[in-house]
Amino acid sequence: MAATASFDPQSVLKLDGYLEPFIPAIAHRHERFQKWKDTIDQYEGGYEKFTRGFDKMGFNVKESGEVVYREWAPNAMEAHLIGDFNQWNRLSYPLKKNDFGVWEITLPPKAPGVCLIPHDSKLSMITSSGARIERIPAWIQRVTQDLAFSPAYEGRFWNPSTSERYEFKNSRPPQPRAIRIYEAHVGISTSEHRVGTYKEFTKDTLPRIHDLGYNTIQLMAVMEHPYYASFGYQVTSFFAASSRYGTPEELRELVDTAHGMGITVLLDVVHSHACKNVLDGLNAFDGSDHQYFHEGSKGRHELWDSRLFNYGSYEVLRFLLSNLRFYMEEYKFDGFRFDGVTSMMYVHHGIGTGFSSGYPEYFGPGADEEAIVYLMLANDAMHTLYPSVITIAEDVSGMPLLCIPVSQGGIGFDYRLSMAIPDMWIKLLKHKTDDEWDMGNIVHTLTDRRYGEKSVAYAESHDQALVGDKTLAFWLMDKEMYTHMSDLTPMTPIIARGLSLHKMIRLLVHSLGGEGYLNFEGNEFGHPEWLDFPREGNNNSFQHARRQWNIVDDQLLRYRYLNNFDAAINHLEEEHKWLSAPQAYVSLKHGGDKMIAYERSGLLFVFNFHPTKSFTDYRVGVDEAGEYHIILTSDEKKFGGFENVSCGGKFTTTPTEWNGRKNWLQIYVPSRTCVVLGK
Repeated sequence: MAATASFDPQSVLKLDGYLEPFIPAIAHRHERFQKWKDTIDQYEGGYEKFTRGFDKMGFNVKESGEVVYREWAPNAMEAHLIGDFNQWNRLSYPLKKNDFGVWEITLPPKAPGVCLIPHDSKLSMITSSGARIERIPAWIQRVTQDLAFSPAYEGRFWNPSTSERYEFKNSRPPQPRAIRIYEAHVGISTSEHRVGTYKEFTKDTLPRIHDLGYNTIQLMAVMEHPYYASFGYQVTSFFAASSRYGTPEELRELVDTAHGMGITVLLDVVHSHACKNVLDGLNAFDGSDHQYFHEGSKGRHELWDSRLFNYGSYEVLRFLLSNLRFYMEEYKFDGFRFDGVTSMMYVHHGIGTGFSSGYPEYFGPGADEEAIVYLMLANDAMHTLYPSVITIAEDVSGMPLLCIPVSQGGIGFDYRLSMAIPDMWIKLLKHKTDDEWDMGNIVHTLTDRRYGEKSVAYAESHDQALVGDKTLAFWLMDKEMYTHMSDLTPMTPIIARGLSLHKMIRLLVHSLGGEGYLNFEGNEFGHPEWLDFPREGNNNSFQHARRQWNIVDDQLLRYRYLNNFDAAINHLEEEHKWLSAPQAYVSLKHGGDKMIAYERSGLLFVFNFHPTKSFTDYRVGVDEAGEYHIILTSDEKKFGGFENVSCGGKFTTTPTEWNGRKNWLQIYVPSRTCVVLGK
């Protein structure tokens, strides 16, 4: 047995002394993690072999043309491989079962180097546990759907010839210093009323993302899901990239092209639950209720109507860890955004629970240790095998040590999503007038993060745009976006306010809210309305399941101003590196004046949120003495501003303490304007 490594409790207490009473619980998690890791080392040859389950399971083709198919189905009494290749004969190709519940068959080549199963042909499997049932192989790498025939998917044998297989041309870019994420969905990335494709995204959307200055893409809804309107969060075939957008080779080309532009590509991975479909999913795969999932109510999510994995099962761990490795190896993804981490980490799945940051909530009986240990294994395995990998947790609970390495007692993610920030903006826009905005509360929400753990800040993601809600731009400007977004129409008070606040909110979140930044596709230019996928309730309309690129490309429309400002922020961050700098020092949050000022990475950021007051010679504290210049302002004409403030103006500091800083300077800050000054 491998020697058990333990973490040093002092490393945890240096981060947070309040964790002292919970050191035994943290140590217990770590012991369970280490026990699994030791078992994997002893019996599987470590992470390297254990996470390559796809080399053994599912279909594997040898150079000779021989095909070996293996499937874990311990409850099945018999299994047969069927498909086009044998005219769907239900008895001609029986599989043999080993002591571990794994079924296997070897298909000899049709001719030297030629598989008996044709490329892209359909197939299925029958297991028998008293009843005969057809299943799509669990490790299948391609499934397709013909809605005219059935909503259920069909498995396909994906085995392109050497000439048909996409060959990667570019190496992975180095891990970004700090991530500026463009969250994107291939299917909605067309302005037409249909599903977009991998090819179109590669050709049309990647250049936009690159020009905007984003260095990371987070791709949603890639793992195959039968219901388009689920946004990709009800997965049936975990190893199959969605065929509704194109082929696996076209997805490889997309990732490779992004790498050629220096862009890191993350997969939005769904290991928190699985679609409950039986015909084309993992549910009741071998006829039992408890193969991949917990049985009974423990294995069901009451809100999502889906199945919950048994993270304490050896073969489930092989399946899920290999799933991560598969996307890293086969598609060259650079990391993952883990969906539904809060649901995983607690036995109550966060349902009906408001987290108050009380530590017993995180380490008491509500914590799901099995799932937490899986996340530790997933992070440790990926960071061991790929040192430059990036993992992000979608967690609303504020779990301590979430983004601390496993070796130091943490769960091992690189970043957490700051989910309280977008909620704050929606609440302000829905429930408060502008003069009721509390500058102190805004700053607190943006800076309230766990010491030593990195956060990704965002003003809005796909969540905020879903039907029932709407984009920030639409909250700000609503129906006037239909009539007054042209330069040929008057700049109404609503449009002027909307453009100003949209820019200010995004710069404030980008520069103050975290160590990474995220934007959802289209929101950079103030995409109107909301997101709604084709479904019965909207007559299967694509009206709100697309991106209206035409409105930002139209040089007469004001959307381009927001787009220009978004690009300017990203390019300025690349130059001045505030996301990788220590947290900002906030010297001013003035409730009456509605002013916020802070320094980060040698820059001075000043925001005037007052709806009517402009301030001449407004005094702002700054630590470093010298001559400052405006290097960015939301008031420039190219950003839809009024040019009351322009770049380049000089401001010299006075060596007198002000707001806790050693020096001060005085600047003109118009109403609803932000400025950035640099030396």
